[in-house]
Amino acid sequence: MTIIPQRYPAEVKDRAVRMVLDHQGDYPSLRAACVAISERLGVSRASLQRWVSQAQVDAGAKPGLSSAETEEIKAMKAENKRLREANEILRSASIFFARELVPREREVPPPRQR
Repeated sequence: MTIIPQRYPAEVKDRAVRMVLDHQGDYPSLRAACVAISERLGVSRASLQRWVSQAQVDAGAKPGLSSAETEEIKAMKAENKRLREANEILRSASIFFARELVPREREVPPPRQR
């Protein structure tokens, strides 16, 4: 049986993260807070821990790539892929047209004698 990842709306994520961060002092650890709150909200503990961790990175409280940086890298990789494909198309086209411009080897008649 495979588990299909479920997408949660941004509002649910934000609310869950806020709840964990607001009530973190009520629990012995961040993990315990995530376990308790994830059960109440019906989201997985692992997802909630990942959201909280990313929120801490985005706030600068923890080292790592922020969400904005991650999106920028993703966009740059996509652009890089498109540019590589365009370059390959141009390279193939230039080879094709270069072959068309090369004079065909023809039998050259000998020069006429006068």
